[in-house]
Amino acid sequence: MSTPRIAMLGLGSMNGAILSGFLGAGTAPEDIIATSRSAASAQARSEQYGVTVLAEEQDEAANRTAAGQADIVFLGVKPHQITDLCAEIRDALKPEAVVVSVAAAVTLDMMEQALAPGQPAIRTMPNTPLSVGQGVVGLAAGTHSSEQQTQQVAELMGASGAVLILAEEQIDALTGVAGSGPAYAFYLAEHMAAAGVEMGLDPELAADLAAQTLYGAGRMLVENRPSHTATPADAAQLRRKVTSPNGTTQQAIETFDARGMAEAIRVGAKASSTRAAEITEQLRGS
Repeated sequence: MSTPRIAMLGLGSMNGAILSGFLGAGTAPEDIIATSRSAASAQARSEQYGVTVLAEEQDEAANRTAAGQADIVFLGVKPHQITDLCAEIRDALKPEAVVVSVAAAVTLDMMEQALAPGQPAIRTMPNTPLSVGQGVVGLAAGTHSSEQQTQQVAELMGASGAVLILAEEQIDALTGVAGSGPAYAFYLAEHMAAAGVEMGLDPELAADLAAQTLYGAGRMLVENRPSHTATPADAAQLRRKVTSPNGTTQQAIETFDARGMAEAIRVGAKASSTRAAEITEQLRGS
């Protein structure tokens, strides 16, 4: 299979993370063309990533120009902008080009209605650790995306993370766990570090301790999961191994449970998933 030409329309946090992952995994910069809204942003992103970045404020056809050159087009704009962008580029796309959304809440049906009949489309829910080669991507193929095209996108994104091909109705659940999940880890690190400062540690030292602890624990969790299939039991087993009866860790865990931390995490993840579904309904009504 020949190397695909990639267009990244919009270079916000998610498309930027995906682009970093592509480059880190060995995709040649000359095989990528991107767009950004302002000239200043386009120049900064071009210098940052080493790829061609077209500015929409300098050329109103920038998105169409980039999309027309590509075999795979990643849409990295806000959810409410996805279908408008699909309509904008629809006549510029190659018939066989695959259009990939990285936005929450926008369904394949919405994309396909805005694109030309028969245009291949794929819906993904990636997370930002793709930028360091440790991401997770949920991927659902559209009506017109062939198995070969779906696998090509999966392999491309899989170079910088784990790709799970799912039924579209599972994407919102993945959003609640993995799509929003990095923020949960950052939130935990933030408050672990704050606790360290309250106990007298230097802020920089406390932040380093929290970050390295979460990094190491994550590595243990990944490397100990059987057949690379994570289940709640994997995490629970590792937790039990480091929780000695009547010890310091047990005291912390019991306090977390008493304060409702376990329930809060589950409810919060479900709230993220529910919000994605709500946004979908809002977009349908707009």
